[in-house]
Formats: sequence, structure tokens, C-alpha cells
Amino acid sequence: MADKQGAFSIKNWSQDDQPREKLLYKGKAALSDAELVAILIGSGNREESAVALCKRILSSTENNLSALGKMSIKQLTEFKGIGEAKAISIIAALELGRRRRGEEALQKKKITSSKSVFELMQPIIGELEHEEFWIIYLNNSNKVIHKNQLSKGGITGTLVDVRLVLKNALEVGALGLILAHNHPSGTLKPSEADKNITQKLKTAAQSLDIKVLDHLIITEKAYFSFADENVL
Repeated sequence: MADKQGAFSIKNWSQDDQPREKLLYKGKAALSDAELVAILIGSGNREESAVALCKRILSSTENNLSALGKMSIKQLTEFKGIGEAKAISIIAALELGRRRRGEEALQKKKITSSKSVFELMQPIIGELEHEEFWIIYLNNSNKVIHKNQLSKGGITGTLVDVRLVLKNALEVGALGLILAHNHPSGTLKPSEADKNITQKLKTAAQSLDIKVLDHLIITEKAYFSFADENVL
């Protein structure tokens, strides 16, 4: 039985079927998602190869990497051949990918539209299962000089400290603010609380000659812009 299990190890496949060698000789873009994940886990189980196992795991998420990144260690280890160590490797790799997207978005720095705000913030809060409220601080050229999480709450909402927002704005020399928070439920409709806190921050900031330029509600794949919808 040990020999049968060993036959499914990547190192015993023909060279054309080995994801590591395929990456080495053909480049990373030549590999499928399943092949890339197979490199992380190294081997499959007695009945299937690492690639076949990873195809099955991905199929359970409808081949959605974002959904795969949300899977827990417990969910992953329910697949035969995935132990705790392999599950941790998959989760860690996908988390690095998520963070990389956030860094790439931040490098753009200048905010030119609501879409650019979405691209900046979606990797950070778009896939969370709890609600977070963030403030983006801009200079007079609409370049990002600072951004921070103002509050973190349960799925029902967050608390926003207006005084802290303005204190931070003065400390970093911001002349513009953009508010952003996520809706884990996936709904893009602003609540009355969303509208009230927007107006409260806008009024308070005006007294310091600081403009609230927009407020975005962000979900995994879409967003609602108060400015675009003329409700700012």
C-alpha cells in the first residue's frame, strides 16, 4: 500500500506532469490554479494525485480562489489527503496573495475615481466576515498619505469616533477624506446609520477646511459610492 501511495507523489510522476518542473521550464503562468496549489501540498492521497486532489478542492469552491482563501483549516482537512500542515500552507499562501493585491493597489496612491478607492480597499476589507470602517487621508493632489482602520465590529455594524478621525487628519496634514466600510452581507444599499455618520463627518470636517470626498460601501465584487450616487 505504501508503494501505491508513493506512486502518487509528485516526484514520481513523469516530468511533463510535475508542476514544479512545469513551473521551472515553462514559467508560472503555464500552471493551472490546481497545479499551483498542488505544489504547496506536495502529494495527494492513495486514490488521487496532488493535482487531482486540488482540482477537487477547487471544484468545491466553483474554482473561485477567493472562496478557497476563506476556507478554514477544519474545512480543508475534511478532504482526504489534506492534513493540518497542508491546510495551513494553502491558507498562508492565499493570504500572502491577498496582501500583495493590497500593496499593489496602495502603490497607485493617487485617487482618481471611486473605482480606484475600491481597488485600494477591496483586498483589505472586501472579503471579511465582519464589518470594518476605514478612513483614507488625502493631500491636496488626492494622493493617499495615510489610511487606517477606525473601527472593527461584528456583522451588525461598527462604531465611528468623529473626533479621532479629525485628530488623525490634522496630524497627517490631510485636506481630504474618503470613508470606506464593508458590508459582509453583500448588500450595497446604505443604511440610515451609514448616511448619518457620513453627514456627521462631513459637517465636522468642514469646520477644519477638510473635505469628505466620498464614502464607499464595499463587498467582495462591487461597491456603492455616495459621491457617484449624489447622496454625499
